[in-house]
Parts: sequence; structure tokens; C-alpha cells
Amino acid sequence: MVFPSLTAAYGAVLALLFAGLSGWVMARRLSANVLHGDGGDAVLLHRARSQANFAEYVPFILLLVGLLEAHGASRALVHGLLIVLLVGRVLHPFGMTAPANSPRQFACRGGGILATFGVLIVTAVGLLLRLA
Repeated sequence: MVFPSLTAAYGAVLALLFAGLSGWVMARRLSANVLHGDGGDAVLLHRARSQANFAEYVPFILLLVGLLEAHGASRALVHGLLIVLLVGRVLHPFGMTAPANSPRQFACRGGGILATFGVLIVTAVGLLLRLA
């Protein structure tokens, strides 16, 4: 088995991004004086959902990409998948805080969602094909 070094490197970068998102949420909690939940604060809700969405998708996708890499997938494929994931995860919070139905919301939130789902699906199919 090959150690998934590319996945590990991108995982570290994504962990730093997650730390940044967590700090972003904590800063709003402090400024809005909200210890639990969202306290009815729309800005905090959007920030917390950006962070939670990251936590819901990124670990699972990293696991799948790591398995694909360990199973011998090309470095180009692994780089491509992880770059798309990273870009999607950077875009998503900008879309979450954009005005409703604005071009930024569609481009960033929609682009982030499509990038994340695309990586999830391509990785899952790639693993299934390698295991068939």
C-alpha cells in the first residue's frame, strides 16, 4: 500500500482552512454574545453553517481520496480532485454570506457545492472502478 502523501498534504491545508472557519465563527459568537446555537443572529447562522458544511463533507472526501491514492491512482488525478475540493471549500463561505440570489451567492455557494459534490462522486466512482 502506498502512503497517501498528497492527500495528507492537502488535508493539512484543509485543516488550516477549517481552523480559520472556526475562528470566524468564534469571532461572531463573541461579538454577538452568543454562547449556544445561533441566538437568532443571521450572520452567525451563516458562518456556523459554513463551518458545519465543511465538517460534514471534507473528512469523508479526504478519506475517499486517500483510499484512491493508496490504491494507486495517478498523482495528477489526486492533485486534480484535491485542488477542486480546496477551491470549492474556499468559495463556499463567500457564497453563504452573500445576499440572497446575488451573483456572488450563485457563483461561490453554487460553485463550492458543485465542486464538492463533483469530487465526492468522481472519487467514489473511481474507487468502485478500481475495486471492480
